[in-house]
Amino acid sequence: MPSRVRISDVASAAGVSIATVSASLNEVESARISADTRARVREVADRLGYVPNRLAQGLRAQRSSTIGFIGDRVATTPYAVGMVRGALEAARAADRVILLMNAEGDPELESRELATLLQHQVDGVLYATMYHRSVEVPSGLGATPVVLVDAESADPTVSSVVPDEISGATTAVGELLDHGHRRIGFINNTEPILAATGRLEGYTRTLERAGIGLDPTLIIAAPSIGPEGGYRAARQLLELPERPTGLFCFRDLMAMGVYQAASEAGLRIPQDLSVVGFDNMEFAAGLDPGLTTVALPHYEMGTWGVRELLGLIDSPSRKAKQVKLCGQLIRRRSVAPPPT
Repeated sequence: MPSRVRISDVASAAGVSIATVSASLNEVESARISADTRARVREVADRLGYVPNRLAQGLRAQRSSTIGFIGDRVATTPYAVGMVRGALEAARAADRVILLMNAEGDPELESRELATLLQHQVDGVLYATMYHRSVEVPSGLGATPVVLVDAESADPTVSSVVPDEISGATTAVGELLDHGHRRIGFINNTEPILAATGRLEGYTRTLERAGIGLDPTLIIAAPSIGPEGGYRAARQLLELPERPTGLFCFRDLMAMGVYQAASEAGLRIPQDLSVVGFDNMEFAAGLDPGLTTVALPHYEMGTWGVRELLGLIDSPSRKAKQVKLCGQLIRRRSVAPPPT
C-alpha cells in the first residue's frame, strides 16, 4: 500500500518551504507568495495526490470544521428531509462536514447523541425539530454555538429559523380570494401548536383585510391531522345550509380527506369547491386534480441555519437572530372561481 503523501513531499517537489506550501494551499492572502509559486504548489499537490490533514489543521486552529445536526425524526421523514439537504449543501459550500444524528423523539437517545457530537468536538450544533414548536436549548450543549431550525426559544440570545405561519396562511387564503371566493372555510388542527395558532391568525387577518366578517361556523379544528380528520371536518362544512366555496386546510393530508368528502357529496374540485393545502407533500401533485398548496421552507431553513451557525462560530459575540421564512405557493389545479 503506498504511503501517504506528506506536506514535506510537496514542498520538496515544488522546491519551496513547508510554510509556503501551507500558505498556498490554504489561500493565505497575507503571505508574500507570488501567483506563479502558488499555482506551482497547487499543481504539484494535485499531481502527487496530496490530501491535507484536516484533523491536524483543526487541532492547530482549535476547530474541527464539523457541524452537528440533531433532529427528532427529521432525517428519516420525507416530509422534512429537505431541511437536512439544505444544511448539507450549505455546509459543503463552506467546506464543512455535518455529523447527522436522529433522536427519534427519545430524550435519552437525544442526550447520548448530543454527548457524542461534543466528543467529536463539533464547532456548533443545529438543533432541529420536525414541526414548528417552542423548545429549550439542551443544557448539555453548554457554551457550544447552537441554532434552532424549525423551532424557536423564549431566550432572545438563541438564534432560530422557523416558517412564517401567518404569511403562509395569508398566501393560501389570498389565492382563494384572488379567484373570487368569499365564503372560505378553514380546517385546522386541535393541538395548540405554533403552526395551528399562526395559520388561524393568518386566515382571520386576511379575511378581515378583504372586508369579510369572520364566520365561526366555517372554522373546524380536527383532532386528526390526517385524511380522516380532513374528511370529517369537510363533511360538516359541506353540509352547512350555505356551504363554503373554498377550503384552506392545515395540512395536505387533511386536504386528501376533503377530496373524498367532496366526491361523496357530488362536488367537483375545483368547479364546485376549491381547495388549498399546506406543506407541499410529494403526493399533493398526484391528487386528481393536483393540489394547490403552500410549501414549507424546509430547504431554506436548513441553509439559513448553517450560515447563521458559521457566523456564530466565527464571531461568538455577535447578536443572535430570530428569522421567519415565507413558504412558496405551489399552484396546481385545485383552485378556480366559485360556481355562480
